[in-house]
Amino acid sequence: MKTQKKMQKEIRLVSHMITLYCHKNHTNQNGKVLCEDCQQLLEYAGRRSEKCRFMENKTFCSNCKIHCYSPEMKDKIQKVMRYS
Repeated sequence: MKTQKKMQKEIRLVSHMITLYCHKNHTNQNGKVLCEDCQQLLEYAGRRSEKCRFMENKTFCSNCKIHCYSPEMKDKIQKVMRYS
């Protein structure tokens, strides 16, 4: 149960960072919807968190021995995190 809560917290945090980044850097029709690229990044990050083998003991993805993001998505999430 603790692992599930930790994963949900991580996904909420990443979602908040991506939303902030998207709304400040990309044009949205109504300001509430993410652009297609940011929506894809959010879904990708969620899938990575759900499949993380180290969730129970992990601190930050940057400290992980295994980098499970593709190089393209890793660049995108790093850009979002630097901005946020």
